[in-house]
Amino acid sequence: MKADKKTADKAAKLKQKLLDADYRYYILNKPDIDDYTYDMMMKELQEIEAAYSELKTPDSPTQRVGSDLSNDFPTVIHDIPMLSLSNSYDENDLDEFDKRINNLLKGEKYKYVCELKFDGIAVSLTYKNGLFVQGATRGDGVRGDDITSNLKTVRAIPLQLDKQIDIEVRGEVFFMLKDFFRINEEQEAEGKPRYANPRNTAAGSLKLKDSR
Repeated sequence: MKADKKTADKAAKLKQKLLDADYRYYILNKPDIDDYTYDMMMKELQEIEAAYSELKTPDSPTQRVGSDLSNDFPTVIHDIPMLSLSNSYDENDLDEFDKRINNLLKGEKYKYVCELKFDGIAVSLTYKNGLFVQGATRGDGVRGDDITSNLKTVRAIPLQLDKQIDIEVRGEVFFMLKDFFRINEEQEAEGKPRYANPRNTAAGSLKLKDSR
C-alpha cells in the first residue's frame, strides 16, 4: 500500500524538524526541543517509514546516528563504528526488548545489569604503547572529529597508562551538576550568559578551537 499525500507530507515535515534539531543539538550545541519531544518525533517517523517503505530515504534521520561532525577539526575514521543506545519511554518497549534478547539467547537464562546513563558526549580515546595519542568524538558513528588537544585538558583522562599496551577506550565526557552550577555562577558574576545544560556545556568545551 502506497502512502497518501497527507502521510507523505507528515513524514517530510518530521524529517525536516529532526534534521534541524540534530543540527542545533550536535553542531550549534543549542537545542530548542527536549529529548522526549525529539524521541517521540523520531518514533513517529520510524513507524511511518516501517508502514510505507517508499518514504524511507537515505537522508532520513532514522538512517543514521546523530552527528556532531564539524569542519573545524580533522576527521577520524573509527576502526569500529560508535553506535548509540535506543531510548524507551514505556513498558511495551522494554517487553519487546526482552523478547528479542530471549529469542537471541534461545531460552538460556540471563540477568540484566542496569546503570544510570550520564548525559554527556561520547568520545573515543586511543592509546599506543600506553600513551594517549588520539581522542575523537562519535561524529556520525563512522567518522568523528579529532579533539585530542581538548581532551588532554580533561584531568580525569590519563595521558599515560600503567602498562605499555595498545587500546581504545570509549566513554562519556560530562559535567557533574555541582560543577555545572559553579560554572554558571562564575558566568553570572562576570556578566556573561548562563549555560543551558551540562551536556551542551561539555560539548561546547570539547569543540573550542583554542584548547587552553
